[in-house]
Amino acid sequence: MPLEPLRFAVLGAVRVFRGDAELELGGPQERAFLALLLVAAGRPVAVGEIVDVLWGAAPPRSAVNVVRRHVGSLRRLLEPGLAARAEGRRLVRDAGGYRLVTDGDSSDLLRFRALREEGRRVADRSPAEALELLTEALSLWRGPVAAGLPERARAHPAFDAVDRELPAAVRQAADAALRAGRPDAVLSELRRAAARYPLDEPLQAGLLLALAAAGHRSEALAAYEAVRARLAEELGIDPGAELRDARDTVLHGVPEPVPGGSAEPGRASAGAGADAAAAPAHPHAPVPDPPSPALPPPAQLPHDIAAFTGRNVELEEAFALSGVDGAGPGTVVISAIGGMAGVGKTTLAVHWAHRVADRFPDGQLYVNLRGFDPSGAVLDPGEAVRGFLGALGVPPERVPHGVDAQSALYRSVLAGRRVLVVLDNARDTEQVRPLLPGSPGCLAIVTSRDELPGLVAAHGAHSLVLRPFDAVQARAFLVRRLGAQRVAAEPRAADDISELCAGLPLALACVAARAAGHPDFPLAAVAAELREAHGSLDAFARSDASVDVGTVFSWSSRAVSAEAARLFRLLALHPGPDLSLPAAAALAGLTVRRARPLLAELTGLHLVTEHSPGRYAFHDLLRAHAGELVHERDTEADRATALDRLHHHYLHTAHAADRLLAPNADPLPPPPVPAGVRPEPLADDDRALAWLTAEHAVLLAVVETAAASGQPVQERHACHLAWSLEPFFDRRGHWHDALAAQRTALDAARRLADPALEARGLRGLARVEGRLGLHSRSVPRLERALELFTALGDDTGRAHTHRSLGWECDQRGDLPGALRHNQFALDLFRALGDRAAQASVLNSVGWYHAQLGEYRQALTHCFEALTMLQHLGDRYGQAATWDSIAYAHHHLGRHPHALLGYRNALALLRDLGVPYVEADILVRVGDTHLATGDHDGARTAWRQALVLLRGLNHPDADRVEALLNARDGHAGAV
Repeated sequence: MPLEPLRFAVLGAVRVFRGDAELELGGPQERAFLALLLVAAGRPVAVGEIVDVLWGAAPPRSAVNVVRRHVGSLRRLLEPGLAARAEGRRLVRDAGGYRLVTDGDSSDLLRFRALREEGRRVADRSPAEALELLTEALSLWRGPVAAGLPERARAHPAFDAVDRELPAAVRQAADAALRAGRPDAVLSELRRAAARYPLDEPLQAGLLLALAAAGHRSEALAAYEAVRARLAEELGIDPGAELRDARDTVLHGVPEPVPGGSAEPGRASAGAGADAAAAPAHPHAPVPDPPSPALPPPAQLPHDIAAFTGRNVELEEAFALSGVDGAGPGTVVISAIGGMAGVGKTTLAVHWAHRVADRFPDGQLYVNLRGFDPSGAVLDPGEAVRGFLGALGVPPERVPHGVDAQSALYRSVLAGRRVLVVLDNARDTEQVRPLLPGSPGCLAIVTSRDELPGLVAAHGAHSLVLRPFDAVQARAFLVRRLGAQRVAAEPRAADDISELCAGLPLALACVAARAAGHPDFPLAAVAAELREAHGSLDAFARSDASVDVGTVFSWSSRAVSAEAARLFRLLALHPGPDLSLPAAAALAGLTVRRARPLLAELTGLHLVTEHSPGRYAFHDLLRAHAGELVHERDTEADRATALDRLHHHYLHTAHAADRLLAPNADPLPPPPVPAGVRPEPLADDDRALAWLTAEHAVLLAVVETAAASGQPVQERHACHLAWSLEPFFDRRGHWHDALAAQRTALDAARRLADPALEARGLRGLARVEGRLGLHSRSVPRLERALELFTALGDDTGRAHTHRSLGWECDQRGDLPGALRHNQFALDLFRALGDRAAQASVLNSVGWYHAQLGEYRQALTHCFEALTMLQHLGDRYGQAATWDSIAYAHHHLGRHPHALLGYRNALALLRDLGVPYVEADILVRVGDTHLATGDHDGARTAWRQALVLLRGLNHPDADRVEALLNARDGHAGAV
């Protein structure tokens, strides 16, 4: 015999009926568990959230197991006869939590919401029908949500959020009653709700209007005075515009108009899934700093070599390919015979690019693709195209996910522009393809050891082949570097040097630098030294040459001091594309003062180049030679110690930067600083951002290589470093790079089998996935992280995970859920005594109250946050909080207060240099001016915002421009 249907009630006491018979639900915890599932209304409830409801901030270690027992008991109650451990069909596992399957026929909450929605739908067509529907909806309430639960459980924000649906429904019913001409139909409900929510101004306004319409004008005015006095006594404020309008209607029959109307500021939520660039300046939704306004055309070419010589034939061919008028749109490949390195491909490409740069007024782009880097750190084409998009002014938050989509955007940005693109040291056609422009006004120059036949065949590229210098070209090269008189005095020695260098410009440059540094050395002596040297660079030796090119580099490296030679060898261990002086010092275990002259020795002999002030790199041929030497002459222990020093240098400096950028975060403290490591001093957040920006590519490489080392200590370093970079990546919007780093960190944490590290890894990866709109991945990861943090008793981890879950709720429009998670976080941070985190989450709680129309609660939380943030010196947090305060004041009709709050926020943001958020607030400043009737002030603020947005090449510029045009198009408007 089939069981009778179930009915669930939560709008009042928690009850379950099978047919007419009420089921016994058990003790307080079982009832609280069921109540939470019911108010979730078909949404999965994470285990961590269940634990929070049942035990609050101090759950026992057995909490998760107890939850599982409650799950089993409830399943058997709802489905008698269900086999042990069977899931059944009522209470199912979903998204890392549990979901109760109900519908509008079985749940009073869902029925209430359905009736409200139907009432809203028919309100314009038939107010009387809407009133009937809404009256039925209100009749479902038998008291406060989940009445009778323990106070601790009832304090959960999920119940409070459903409770707040009642006054909104009462106000909706009152509006329908007034329009239907039956104001007394809901007076009793209005009076009860107004007594329960005495500071809810929209509800009180509805009561005034209904009383007046029902002929109770004196009672309405008395009710207004009572509310006014209570607002002044409890909150210290006057009634807002809506309540004042209701009073004016009672007095005069029509409301006093607000000049210009009240404009909705139009705040947008951060993250992928909405346009992340339109995000408010709030800690719960960090806003990446966009590029500076009015970006000039990119000019990324490396410096040209003043002593460039030779290659006249090749240059003539190159100029013919690119066209004398710059109209030649082709892709040009410079390729060395047999994949020869050191033949001068980059030098020629850069020289050629400088010669024709003036034909490309929209900019010149350059990237080293590191296709044959001895470390194997080949640049991902996605990373390269994202770098180009940033240089072209595309805010990082507008960059789509996936290389194909990024490449399509890149081609779209280049459409109609004349841009020169240099793709240096490509590995193969597949690496190059996403970086090729599609517009006929652009020129791409590609260098590679490979001849790239796929590029020639598929893209019509022209192949320009470079060969080593012949004897005449090599002698001209030496003349340019050493002077005609010195070469003419010893022509045979000059020819010997050319032959020993196999005609390779890189080798000739090293020898010429050595000879130029000793003008009194005969060239014959230089040639003899070179002949006697023995190098080892077999991987790059020419098959048709009797002399190994490594001989030249071995000879050059022996010409420096022993300390400089050791540094040269150790530099090969560095995984990044370049390095700074402090990083080089850390590798060698030296002070910066001692390392500086050693690097000068190496640059003097062209063994290392200072390609930009304070940053050093070397040719991959020289890097390979240094790599061979470090494995020959330094022990494995010495190499491991040097790498450990390097990793600690980056880890400790990144940790210091993290603390400056995100003082309210929860970073893991790094291990102690070993001897010989001196992290770079970072005085403030500006210096931290500058360091992180300069080391961006290096830090990504360090995370990858440390994780791939197979050494547990280094894998931990990779995890710590990846998590220290979170605030930087989030603020700058480098979410694609963050995705790679966080995946690497999570994989390393799982290999280490450390639940604490895994929990952080899950949360870190989920945050990035959320920014990229990958919510189907991010939410289950966060829920699993919450389970792990709960099992570990890590309340700090739980609190920060709740904040992330709140942000996810925000993204899907679940504002009550967002508030609920942030309130959980606030309770935990208060219990922990973490004032920086409390201050940040207080503003988030205030913001969500404002989003839910609870502006006075918003102000209470935000002013508390502001006081703490000012004491902590958190300028970014203060700016965000002033913005929230101003937003709430605007909606309360307190426009002078709103303008003051916005001015305070703008002053801080301009000092910090955050132009997008400044523009976002200026739009709201204009809205507030408009609401006061100050049309000129509104126009001025919007124009200032438009200038900033245009400088950022941001899509919001179109919206603001349309706003200005629409207002200018209406007489008497703005």
